[in-house]
Amino acid sequence: MKKIDIVFMGTPEFAVTILDKLYQDDTINIVGVVTAPDKPAGRGRKIQSSAVKDYASSKDLTILQPTSLKDPGFVTELENLNAQLFVVVAFRMLPEVVWSMPKMGTINLHASILPQYRGAAPINWAIINGEKETGVTTFFIEKEIDTGAIIEQRKIEIEENMNVGELYNELMHLGAEASLSTVKSIMKGEATGIAQNNIIGTDKLKSAPKIFKSTCQIDFDQEVQKVHDFCRGLDPYPGAWTIVKTKSGEEKILKLFQTYKTDIPVNEIKKLDSDSNGILIACSDYYLRVCEIQLEGKRRMNFKDFLLGHEITDFNL
Repeated sequence: MKKIDIVFMGTPEFAVTILDKLYQDDTINIVGVVTAPDKPAGRGRKIQSSAVKDYASSKDLTILQPTSLKDPGFVTELENLNAQLFVVVAFRMLPEVVWSMPKMGTINLHASILPQYRGAAPINWAIINGEKETGVTTFFIEKEIDTGAIIEQRKIEIEENMNVGELYNELMHLGAEASLSTVKSIMKGEATGIAQNNIIGTDKLKSAPKIFKSTCQIDFDQEVQKVHDFCRGLDPYPGAWTIVKTKSGEEKILKLFQTYKTDIPVNEIKKLDSDSNGILIACSDYYLRVCEIQLEGKRRMNFKDFLLGHEITDFNL
């Protein structure tokens, strides 16, 4: 099979796994990598590069880090790479002058079964909404975000207690396989794409908007299943939280991790309780069991370590 020249665009660790899969294939020649500019991060505000840049640097790949994707200088640099195909994973929305450039098109990998869960946080929202399965989709980029013609889809089961970190890792590897398969199909001229409007049907479309801190506050007036899904859909990052009041009346944020639903009926007198397996928090029907916890200003810890320094009666929801 004749080689294909591609430009890869991405930023986080999720994209690195896909980039590596493509790099390892001897029929794919990566002529350039586009990623986010370096920026200060962490408490020390040290300048940090993206995970994709770090990987590309280790392989001596050509790297472009435009501030603006519409910058004429950047567009010219991109044109001069003469790539036949652009592959985009976890990157910014591209202007038409960029995505329309390569003759074989620009493809994107999205971590959902499109057209469901278009948007910035599909992995989180699939778990938060209690879905039993999700997957990855490759598609040709068009003007409207996440709406292009579908090339390939692969599905995966979401287990009952799987959190977003675990699902992220599963989809990352599934996405690498799907991306390589899609590039091969394009090289063979077999990737025609199916319009999303042709498969929407009667099902209501669910969106996947960006997650903000306010999005992560827990509502315990719901059934334990919904609260459990919400917590694991934000575990390990950014973390579902609630407000507790200490004996002194001070309000603190409490983040909950590694949660499980129980069939222990709620005692209306005790909103907070504990047993040998975790801290118990009352929902509308049953208690939620919490095995790891992080009190504002403290490190994340196992519930047993937390209870060594605190009494459940020290806090009120």
